[in-house]
Amino acid sequence: MNAGGISSKSRLVALLFCLFLGALGVHRFYVGKVGTGILQLLTLGGIGIWVLIDLIMIAAGSFRDKQGLRLFRWIEPGPV
Repeated sequence: MNAGGISSKSRLVALLFCLFLGALGVHRFYVGKVGTGILQLLTLGGIGIWVLIDLIMIAAGSFRDKQGLRLFRWIEPGPV
């Protein structure tokens, strides 16, 4: 269960996707935001501006996944 509204997705993975493949929207596909991922793909990350904003939000820990849960953990939790 997600305690405190924290996503099970890794912030480190999202940050690396955004850094290296941000213009293709890969980090948004990773967190389940397919619609905005397609928009980033079509606009090349909002000509870089959208990617820069996402990069800062991910690094700061305020980026959210499709369910509205924050990407806070740097690694994904292991199996229970």
